[in-house]
Amino acid sequence: MKLLPSIAIYFVIWWLCLFVVLPFGANSQHETGEVTPGTDASAPTRLYVLRRVVATTLLAAIIFACVYLYFGVYGKTLEDLVG
Repeated sequence: MKLLPSIAIYFVIWWLCLFVVLPFGANSQHETGEVTPGTDASAPTRLYVLRRVVATTLLAAIIFACVYLYFGVYGKTLEDLVG
């Protein structure tokens, strides 16, 4: 795998993983009973952005390593994957 396509694939995997990681551990203001005036009750109380970015990066790295091993090292193709 070349560098630029690898970066693009990692970028797509990272964004997909971000949407998977975001809901974990999120508590709404309604659940905690601490609704700030002027905000929606379903808004999160604490977002923990750095924790989510680190978890997303680690998960994306693991998935990308599997993709790289399958396609880059073992030389498999998409036809091998579905067939």
